[in-house]
Amino acid sequence: MEKTGISGVYIEKNQLYTINIEKHSQKKLVNERIVKRDNREYRSWNPYTSKLAAAILNGLEINLEEDFDVLYLGAATGTTVSHISDICKKGMVYAVEFSPFSMKKLVELSEHRDNIIPILADASHPKTYSNIVPKVDLVYQDISQRNQARIFISNVLNYLKKNGFGLLMVKARSIDVSLKPDKIYENVCSILEENKLNVVDVINLDPYEKDHAVIITKHHYK
Repeated sequence: MEKTGISGVYIEKNQLYTINIEKHSQKKLVNERIVKRDNREYRSWNPYTSKLAAAILNGLEINLEEDFDVLYLGAATGTTVSHISDICKKGMVYAVEFSPFSMKKLVELSEHRDNIIPILADASHPKTYSNIVPKVDLVYQDISQRNQARIFISNVLNYLKKNGFGLLMVKARSIDVSLKPDKIYENVCSILEENKLNVVDVINLDPYEKDHAVIITKHHYK
């Protein structure tokens, strides 16, 4: 196993892994492979089912500390959430999901991981979970809605710490099928900058996810 540019993420033969914080757990996610090395369990991380894994393989390098608190919007059933849980093992992952079906799976996952807090809520109304979520080090969003940029901005302004950063997974076809994806990414960056969110980089997720990109933002406001 070799370290990547992100602390807590490893690579071997172009396959990403995180160290499993579920000690000797028999519960695996779909298509997950467990590799044991030096008394550690490494969980395989599939870039075709996790946009964050795709972004890392395409060059994403961010500072993710083990004690970071994360607000995850659009948690679904928790595949990517579980790997962030491995990486930020001393922090908390506040996982917001709107679908009751997905929430059931997310709750089951949280029963095996003490640092995941599942929240059944609509991310477009961030103040509805203000009694649960504190200021966080990272806001991560993966939501298929036309107004996904506005949802991201609203949550960042409510919950992100000074000097925190954001990862916005942009799904171009959910915004406008008539425009080329690159133009959509450009438009989203403009909206973010207009709202004083500093765009650091844009990384295309091809070939793992078609017409998707991650926009990395850094924030220095008070």
